Amino acid sequence: MALSYKARRRWSLVILLIGLPAYIVVAVTVVNWFERPGIWVELAIYVGLGIAWALPFRAVFRGIGQADPDKKEAE
Repeated sequence: MALSYKARRRWSLVILLIGLPAYIVVAVTVVNWFERPGIWVELAIYVGLGIAWALPFRAVFRGIGQADPDKKEAE
């Protein structure tokens, strides 16, 4: 079942305000468990983790910045 525009807007806020900071804390913690790699390796790890975080939520964020497609235009 596809989410409505309003539901996608609400979920995107929850994901950005709660999920993203939690994911950042987890990613930094996991990278710090190991001996700190070189700056380029560390940058590549963070870029990879950032892409890996965004891919599952691509459908939720798609079209959020646009006008509500379900809303009728006022004549």
